[in-house]
Amino acid sequence: MQLHFRAVTVQDAERIMHWRTKPEVSAYMYTDFEPDLQRQIEWVQSIQKNDSRLDWIIVVDDEEVGLVSIVGIDRVNHRADWAYYLASPNVRGKGIGRSVEMNVLSYVFEELKLHKLCCEVLVQNEIVIKIHEKYGSTVEGTRRNHVCKNGEYLDIVEMGILRPDWEKNVKGKFEYTHAHFEMPNRELAYV
Repeated sequence: MQLHFRAVTVQDAERIMHWRTKPEVSAYMYTDFEPDLQRQIEWVQSIQKNDSRLDWIIVVDDEEVGLVSIVGIDRVNHRADWAYYLASPNVRGKGIGRSVEMNVLSYVFEELKLHKLCCEVLVQNEIVIKIHEKYGSTVEGTRRNHVCKNGEYLDIVEMGILRPDWEKNVKGKFEYTHAHFEMPNRELAYV
């Protein structure tokens, strides 16, 4: 299996919009999403100008299968947040989640040299919480009624992993497919 992360381009706007409207993806997103291609294009253009984030299309054996984002990259406090989703049912249950998780952790700690990587997960997304825990993240707290989705207030679980925990408990302990990260056509400027 080949895996790489291709930098998001404006040409991906329609594909990302389609993925976001899939019930199995949108159920775990913070926002209720109304398809609007022009707004999606504008969103992609805005993220391309944001030097505190990196966004990639996940590509498995030449099939574009999902999206991964590292956001809020903070060089002062040496931390960032991240999220990903796999939109293609063709890759579920094949270890792609593990490979995405391990590649992102390696990239954040080895390439970006950050100290902490955080994420937030809707409390009902128990599978993703367990995946993050398996690969070193710990639950740091719960934000009650933090997101209003479909008129219902939902809790989120805050998680994080520190570089020392990555180095001691995760790095080198799991087999996974190593990926190449394509960099966007811009320099990352840190505060």
